[in-house]
Amino acid sequence: MGLIKSSFSFMVGTAVGVYVAQNYNVPNIQKLVNTGILIAKHIEENYRKPKKRNEDD
Repeated sequence: MGLIKSSFSFMVGTAVGVYVAQNYNVPNIQKLVNTGILIAKHIEENYRKPKKRNEDD
């Protein structure tokens, strides 16, 4: 019975997700993640401490 119970909740969740995606303006999560990563890289590059130079070179 555990397999049927977990499958039922998965199927209901999938059906609700499909309904919401078709009938509402849901943002593209992948685009939001990529934008966040791009902003994080930009901040990290701009505010990184400069590398120490060896005075032996």
